[in-house]
Amino acid sequence: MDGLAPVRNGVLQRLVHEDGQPIQIRVAQLRSGNVLIGAQAHDQHAAGRAIDRMRRALGVDLDLRPFHQSFRRDPLIGAAVRANPTLRPAGRPHAFEAFAWAVTEQLIEYERAVAIQRRMVAALGRRDPVSRLRDSPDAAAFGGASAARLESFDLSAGRAIALIKASRAIAAGHIDVDTPDPEGQEEGWRRLRAIRGIGTWTVEIMALIGQGRLDQIPAADLGFIKLVGRLLSGGDPYARASEDEVRQFFAPYGSWKGLAGVYALRSGATVKNAIMQLQ
Repeated sequence: MDGLAPVRNGVLQRLVHEDGQPIQIRVAQLRSGNVLIGAQAHDQHAAGRAIDRMRRALGVDLDLRPFHQSFRRDPLIGAAVRANPTLRPAGRPHAFEAFAWAVTEQLIEYERAVAIQRRMVAALGRRDPVSRLRDSPDAAAFGGASAARLESFDLSAGRAIALIKASRAIAAGHIDVDTPDPEGQEEGWRRLRAIRGIGTWTVEIMALIGQGRLDQIPAADLGFIKLVGRLLSGGDPYARASEDEVRQFFAPYGSWKGLAGVYALRSGATVKNAIMQLQ
């Protein structure tokens, strides 16, 4: 999680906030394969909500049996599904964090985006003096920053303005990215896309890793554009698919498009077999 969740002695540690309260989360995977999640906070109810967020981010409660039954023999992702049946998208506990980080990752190298995120956390993030852990900035912090301040972290001017506008709308309650209701989530997506500089890719990334929407595929992602282009062209490594072609390609995976996409990017040697079956 970009330095926000260090691992110490095999235990992942993360600082999150609920209603402004700092909560220390610890996650460990037991030898049995079970995942143990604990929270330290002044308020028991806030700690419980933080644990629920982390469970969703890690996908520990997902029932993937229908997915495995449907696609474990799929020509593209079947081998990867059988080899790693516990794979989940790398989620984030708060949808806003997923959204803000997606804005920083638009059209630049991932390593550069991570460097921007680290600067933002250091300057605007929330720090717990006891654990010395840091949480990502919330919507109020980004909304209260100037465009020049965000640009000083190496964020482009257009993305800085877009992030500030979206953050102010979210902080004011005009856009709700935390609702568990699918219809409410999709209304939030529509409002975010209405902000100049916030495109479909950014919203779909937020939906997939911040809201747990496995039915969403970030079709404009360069990895999918390259992969589907190669598949549809019969193996041309320089071919590029359109965003619509990516959506059409993953449509057969239905409500599992997002998870299928994660497996597809890891499919490796099975791409050749998939090309042969597509021809």
